[in-house]
Amino acid sequence: MGRPKTNDETVGERLVACATEWLATRPQETVTVRAVAAAAGTSTTAVYSLFGGKDGLISAVRDQAVAGLFRAVADVPASADPLTDIYALATAYRHWGLEHRHLYTVLFGGVQSFEPSDTVGTSDPVRPLTAAIDRAVAESVLDGPAPSIALSLWVTLHGLVTLELAGALDAPTARAAFKSTIHAALRGWTTPAVFRGLREAEPTP
Repeated sequence: MGRPKTNDETVGERLVACATEWLATRPQETVTVRAVAAAAGTSTTAVYSLFGGKDGLISAVRDQAVAGLFRAVADVPASADPLTDIYALATAYRHWGLEHRHLYTVLFGGVQSFEPSDTVGTSDPVRPLTAAIDRAVAESVLDGPAPSIALSLWVTLHGLVTLELAGALDAPTARAAFKSTIHAALRGWTTPAVFRGLREAEPTP
């Protein structure tokens, strides 16, 4: 068993949870230290002592989202097939987004949002994806600059998850669209030989 949480840790978790919901569901300008503290059942003093103020609290929300998404994709096991691995990573990303819709909205909704770059840190959520893409390129499965492939897949994936979270797609449609669209996006970056093999393996309509 782990050690019991301190009162500060418990209060901090409540504040982060309340701030996450507020940032995901209300205009950012309405998110005040006083409002979040009241929602968490604590005082404004706790926000300043634990996070240094509103900006620090927002940073804590953003850090929690980044860490959670990283854990979700980092837990995906590697296989012998890099395309299978990339699809599995995309699936883990989608599941995390659906299970943590408020954190996902905060992370990719403009509130200290995550911005992919060419420099990938050890706990960056795109790191497992770029590693799988690098492997696929090295094995002549995918063809193209790895950052461009990663950005292309992320844009596609983010669009699908955002539409699903917004309720624009019902569950069966979303599942079918996810599978066909991610596979199509991957095929678009495959080498000619791999592309032919994938098309030949597809069932005849």
